[in-house]
Amino acid sequence: MAKLHKHSVYLFYLIGVVLFFSSCGTRKYTVKPAERASGAADAMANLHSKNLYKFITDWAGVRYKFGGSDKNGIDCSGFALLLEKQIYGVDLPRVSKDQASVAKRKNPDRLEEGDLIFFAFGGGRVDHVGVYLNNGYFVHASTSRGVIVDDLNLPVYQNAMVKTGSAR
Repeated sequence: MAKLHKHSVYLFYLIGVVLFFSSCGTRKYTVKPAERASGAADAMANLHSKNLYKFITDWAGVRYKFGGSDKNGIDCSGFALLLEKQIYGVDLPRVSKDQASVAKRKNPDRLEEGDLIFFAFGGGRVDHVGVYLNNGYFVHASTSRGVIVDDLNLPVYQNAMVKTGSAR
Protein backbone atom coordinates (compact mmCIF):
# COMPACT_ATOMS: atom_id res chain seq x y z
CA MET A 1 0.00 0.00 0.00
CA ALA A 2 2.82 2.44 0.86
CA LYS A 3 4.45 1.65 -2.48
CA LEU A 4 1.18 2.46 -4.30
CA HIS A 5 0.91 5.75 -2.38
CA LYS A 6 4.49 6.65 -3.31
CA HIS A 7 3.77 6.04 -7.02
CA SER A 8 0.60 8.16 -6.78
CA VAL A 9 2.57 11.06 -5.36
CA TYR A 10 5.10 10.82 -8.20
CA LEU A 11 2.30 10.58 -10.76
CA PHE A 12 0.57 13.70 -9.42
CA TYR A 13 3.91 15.51 -9.34
CA LEU A 14 4.61 14.54 -12.96
CA ILE A 15 1.14 15.63 -14.08
CA GLY A 16 1.61 18.97 -12.29
CA VAL A 17 4.96 19.60 -13.98
CA VAL A 18 3.55 18.71 -17.43
CA LEU A 19 0.55 21.00 -16.92
CA PHE A 20 2.75 23.83 -15.71
CA PHE A 21 5.06 23.71 -18.73
CA SER A 22 2.27 23.20 -21.23
CA SER A 23 0.29 26.16 -19.87
CA CYS A 24 3.30 28.46 -20.20
CA GLY A 25 3.48 27.64 -23.89
CA THR A 26 -0.08 28.80 -24.55
CA ARG A 27 0.51 32.42 -23.53
CA LYS A 28 1.07 33.86 -26.99
CA TYR A 29 0.09 37.46 -26.21
CA THR A 30 1.60 37.99 -22.79
CA VAL A 31 3.33 41.34 -22.51
CA LYS A 32 6.49 41.13 -20.44
CA PRO A 33 6.76 43.58 -17.53
CA ALA A 34 9.92 45.09 -19.05
CA GLU A 35 8.04 45.85 -22.28
CA ARG A 36 5.22 47.47 -20.32
CA ALA A 37 7.69 49.55 -18.29
CA SER A 38 9.39 50.67 -21.49
CA GLY A 39 6.03 51.60 -23.02
CA ALA A 40 5.03 53.49 -19.88
CA ALA A 41 8.33 55.40 -19.93
CA ASP A 42 7.80 56.26 -23.60
CA ALA A 43 4.25 57.46 -22.87
CA MET A 44 5.56 59.72 -20.12
CA ALA A 45 8.37 61.03 -22.34
CA ASN A 46 5.84 61.86 -25.08
CA LEU A 47 3.45 63.92 -22.95
CA HIS A 48 2.70 67.34 -24.38
CA SER A 49 2.00 68.87 -20.98
CA LYS A 50 5.03 69.31 -18.71
CA ASN A 51 2.59 69.98 -15.85
CA LEU A 52 0.92 66.61 -16.44
CA TYR A 53 4.34 64.91 -16.44
CA LYS A 54 5.22 66.56 -13.12
CA PHE A 55 1.81 65.74 -11.63
CA ILE A 56 2.12 62.05 -12.51
CA THR A 57 5.71 61.74 -11.28
CA ASP A 58 4.75 63.46 -8.01
CA TRP A 59 1.91 60.97 -7.47
CA ALA A 60 3.53 57.81 -8.89
CA GLY A 61 3.50 54.99 -6.36
CA VAL A 62 1.09 56.62 -3.91
CA ARG A 63 -0.86 53.73 -2.46
CA TYR A 64 -4.53 53.12 -3.15
CA LYS A 65 -6.95 53.99 -0.38
CA PHE A 66 -10.70 53.87 -0.92
CA GLY A 67 -12.06 57.38 -0.41
CA GLY A 68 -8.53 58.77 -0.15
CA SER A 69 -7.61 62.09 -1.69
CA ASP A 70 -4.05 62.83 -0.62
CA LYS A 71 -0.57 61.32 -0.75
CA ASN A 72 -1.31 59.11 2.24
CA GLY A 73 -3.62 57.18 -0.09
CA ILE A 74 -5.91 57.95 -3.01
CA ASP A 75 -8.59 56.16 -4.98
CA CYS A 76 -9.11 56.26 -8.75
CA SER A 77 -11.84 58.90 -8.81
CA GLY A 78 -9.97 61.12 -6.36
CA PHE A 79 -6.87 60.89 -8.53
CA ALA A 80 -8.82 61.73 -11.72
CA LEU A 81 -10.58 64.59 -9.93
CA LEU A 82 -7.29 66.15 -8.73
CA LEU A 83 -5.54 65.63 -12.06
CA GLU A 84 -8.34 67.16 -14.13
CA LYS A 85 -8.66 70.13 -11.73
CA GLN A 86 -4.95 70.90 -11.38
CA ILE A 87 -3.89 70.26 -14.96
CA TYR A 88 -6.97 71.25 -17.00
CA GLY A 89 -9.01 73.42 -14.61
CA VAL A 90 -11.98 71.05 -14.87
CA ASP A 91 -14.23 70.27 -11.90
CA LEU A 92 -15.39 66.66 -11.74
CA PRO A 93 -17.79 64.91 -9.38
CA ARG A 94 -16.09 62.80 -6.69
CA VAL A 95 -17.31 59.32 -7.72
CA SER A 96 -16.27 57.56 -10.94
CA LYS A 97 -19.83 56.70 -12.06
CA ASP A 98 -20.78 60.37 -11.66
CA GLN A 99 -17.63 61.41 -13.51
CA ALA A 100 -18.70 59.13 -16.36
CA SER A 101 -22.10 60.80 -16.50
CA VAL A 102 -20.59 64.27 -17.09
CA ALA A 103 -17.92 63.17 -19.58
CA LYS A 104 -18.77 63.74 -23.24
CA ARG A 105 -18.50 60.39 -25.02
CA LYS A 106 -15.49 60.00 -27.27
CA ASN A 107 -14.41 57.23 -29.63
CA PRO A 108 -11.63 55.14 -27.98
CA ASP A 109 -9.65 55.35 -31.23
CA ARG A 110 -9.55 59.15 -30.94
CA LEU A 111 -8.39 59.55 -27.35
CA GLU A 112 -6.17 62.49 -26.54
CA GLU A 113 -3.96 63.31 -23.60
CA GLY A 114 -6.13 64.00 -20.55
CA ASP A 115 -9.26 62.14 -21.73
CA LEU A 116 -11.05 59.96 -19.20
CA ILE A 117 -11.41 56.20 -19.48
CA PHE A 118 -14.11 54.40 -17.51
CA PHE A 119 -14.21 50.73 -16.54
CA ALA A 120 -16.72 48.32 -15.05
CA PHE A 121 -14.77 45.55 -13.33
CA GLY A 122 -17.63 44.55 -11.05
CA GLY A 123 -20.36 44.23 -13.68
CA GLY A 124 -22.21 46.81 -15.75
CA ARG A 125 -21.71 49.89 -13.54
CA VAL A 126 -18.70 52.17 -13.84
CA ASP A 127 -16.42 51.45 -10.89
CA HIS A 128 -13.00 52.66 -12.05
CA VAL A 129 -11.52 55.63 -13.94
CA GLY A 130 -8.16 56.48 -15.46
CA VAL A 131 -6.72 59.29 -17.56
CA TYR A 132 -5.40 58.66 -21.07
CA LEU A 133 -1.83 59.69 -21.86
CA ASN A 134 -0.80 58.52 -25.36
CA ASN A 135 0.25 55.47 -27.38
CA GLY A 136 -2.25 53.23 -25.57
CA TYR A 137 -1.14 54.13 -22.02
CA PHE A 138 -3.09 55.69 -19.19
CA VAL A 139 -2.55 56.67 -15.57
CA HIS A 140 -4.78 55.58 -12.71
CA ALA A 141 -4.86 54.64 -9.05
CA SER A 142 -4.74 50.84 -9.13
CA THR A 143 -6.20 49.05 -6.12
CA SER A 144 -3.19 46.73 -5.99
CA ARG A 145 -0.32 48.93 -7.23
CA GLY A 146 -1.29 52.50 -6.37
CA VAL A 147 -0.82 55.34 -8.85
CA ILE A 148 0.70 53.83 -11.96
CA VAL A 149 0.98 54.25 -15.73
CA ASP A 150 -0.56 51.18 -17.36
CA ASP A 151 -1.07 49.63 -20.79
CA LEU A 152 -4.68 50.14 -21.90
CA ASN A 153 -4.30 47.35 -24.46
CA LEU A 154 -4.05 44.64 -21.80
CA PRO A 155 -7.09 42.34 -21.97
CA VAL A 156 -8.08 43.12 -18.38
CA TYR A 157 -8.63 46.77 -19.35
CA GLN A 158 -10.02 46.16 -22.84
CA ASN A 159 -12.63 43.77 -21.45
CA ALA A 160 -13.72 46.16 -18.69
CA MET A 161 -13.66 49.49 -20.60
CA VAL A 162 -17.21 50.85 -20.89
CA LYS A 163 -16.79 54.51 -21.82
CA THR A 164 -14.19 57.03 -22.87
CA GLY A 165 -14.76 60.73 -22.87
CA SER A 166 -13.70 64.23 -22.07
CA ALA A 167 -14.81 66.54 -19.31
CA ARG A 168 -13.36 69.55 -21.13
